[in-house]
Amino acid sequence: MTGAGRPRLSTKKRPGDTAREEILDASAELFTTRGFTNTSTRVIADAVGLRQASLYHHFATKDDILDALLSGTVDAPLAVAQRIRDSSADAATQMYALAYFDAKQLGASTWNLGALYLLPELRSERFETFRDHRYALMRLYAVIASDTLVQLESERRPGTEDLPFRLVETVVNARADRENGRRDATADAAGIAVAALRILGWTGGVGALHASAEALLGAVVGIAEDRQSLNTT
Repeated sequence: MTGAGRPRLSTKKRPGDTAREEILDASAELFTTRGFTNTSTRVIADAVGLRQASLYHHFATKDDILDALLSGTVDAPLAVAQRIRDSSADAATQMYALAYFDAKQLGASTWNLGALYLLPELRSERFETFRDHRYALMRLYAVIASDTLVQLESERRPGTEDLPFRLVETVVNARADRENGRRDATADAAGIAVAALRILGWTGGVGALHASAEALLGAVVGIAEDRQSLNTT
């Protein structure tokens, strides 16, 4: 059974503990491989093995599916970023930890959903919450980057605070290039986190810093995920 609506048309085809999760997984693959406009709810339902009517028990529209997918890419790092910012760790550790966590989750996700950020549909009012959350994450990056510049007594040039966020999002383009056939190695999450600090003026080693950032993330990630779960129930 799907959990809602009529029985499945076929056996389980997608990963996920619920029909909703299966729909999201199928939609993520289809939106990132064949395009959002070219993917109908009927195609999604077929990919999951559901009747189209059963899909509507979980999502009223295709836009609702897209919004859920996009929110999943930003809500977790936003919650973690808020916890990192509220911690007592020094600014450089906060910056490294945030860049490391965010780059890691962008690179590890099954489907490259960040590639959907440029869809023209995202300009509509329907996706205002997603945009607000993404801009809130950008602001937290900038605040932590600004504090890091102060800590390191680095030269402050216009726009420097924005560079760590932009650097982390290069993971999206790197994944797209790889999926399009380019075989060059891409920087791992730790490499991107180091680069984020270097552009803010960090010149020392990173071994101890990485260990401090790992400890910080160990302390805040579980709390942030618990709070996010409470907010969505």
